Amino acid sequence: MLTIKQITEQTELVLKGLKKKHFSNAEEVINKIIELNNIRKKSQAQLDNNLAESKKLAAGIGQLMKAGQAEEAEKIKAQVAVLKETNKELETAMTNAENDIQSLLYTIPNIPYDDVPEGKTAEDNVIAKQVENIPTLPDDVLPHWELARKYNLIDWELGVKITGAGFPVYIGKGARLQRALIDFFLDEATKAGYTEIMPPTVVNQDSGYGTGQLPDKEGQMYHCQLDDLYLIPTAEVPVTNIYRDVILDEKQLPIKNCAYTQCFRREAGSYGKDVRGLNRLHEFSKVEIVRIDTPQHSKESHKEMLAHVEGLLQKLELPYRILHLCGGDMSFTAATCYDFEVYSEAQKRWLEVSSVSNFDTYQANRLKCRYRKAEDKKTELCHTLNGSALALPRIVAALLENNQTPEGIRIPKALVPYCGFDIID
Repeated sequence: MLTIKQITEQTELVLKGLKKKHFSNAEEVINKIIELNNIRKKSQAQLDNNLAESKKLAAGIGQLMKAGQAEEAEKIKAQVAVLKETNKELETAMTNAENDIQSLLYTIPNIPYDDVPEGKTAEDNVIAKQVENIPTLPDDVLPHWELARKYNLIDWELGVKITGAGFPVYIGKGARLQRALIDFFLDEATKAGYTEIMPPTVVNQDSGYGTGQLPDKEGQMYHCQLDDLYLIPTAEVPVTNIYRDVILDEKQLPIKNCAYTQCFRREAGSYGKDVRGLNRLHEFSKVEIVRIDTPQHSKESHKEMLAHVEGLLQKLELPYRILHLCGGDMSFTAATCYDFEVYSEAQKRWLEVSSVSNFDTYQANRLKCRYRKAEDKKTELCHTLNGSALALPRIVAALLENNQTPEGIRIPKALVPYCGFDIID
């Protein structure tokens, strides 16, 4: 979340950023926070003065009693009692102001970097790069949901029987392909210096608030109400929360972690080809890369993460493009974000497979994730970054559709050692 210092000392800059993010009632919320912060500061100052005055008065009571001035001593006791009651009111005012500020801060999105494109919807995103290696396929090519049925790779109906729509069952070579991709992505991340983590796939409320999924996406997360736990929408949540309430040494940064998890999202699906098959699921597999870094190096880390994801798509021989998301289409927590999309020749459309984001200090402030600077030992908020490397469903869809041949579905060379086969027939 934004810091009080940002809001009070850089108010115009914050309002400009929130306008770019299309946060509708920015001025109202920011002004309310400033007002509450003034109440908090005024109450704190008055409380400090009262406490000093109470201490001073209390010190003289004993002397007055010794001097036989009991009546004067009682008057001072009465003054101290009044100050104590006033202090209770001031403490209540401070607590209420702090709680109200915190609640409002949770509703404010991150402000975008200056180079983030202006715009409100996905149509306003800017194509940063596009690789023109779209395959030429015959007119009778099949979409992945028909290929999966033809080659007995995925059973959609069985998933509905066991759980419901959006929970497919992978079978035979379909399951093997899933495992191959997971292992491939994890091995590539390890080669790039990421430490593999195997985190829980359920988290508590503090973890959800720490990375910004709560309260923003509360309705999109599966909630285990009896235990007040949430199924994770991404490994970003548990992995980043490792560093909640932690002070790191500067020499430890950047920290680079990766994790494979199942991911769960309640996002409502509509009907049609855009959400058919693997295009939108409630449960799916994903490998995530996460970094904790210094403010001075985080932009370089972001570039390295983008290059890593691009390298994966190149090794999978998939046509892809990179989009720089506009302010209105970015996530609630991101300061900048690039999406990777792969092209499906069978569906004639681009499929999003990764988002790589820099959150600046937004998550770190929620998490209280700081580092101690080497030169002066002062603490400062870290920067956090994360990206999908990669999410499996649409990768699988594109692999099946773009690599179909009369003999079967060709497996990219990089995956053959992981699959144990070079064609699905």
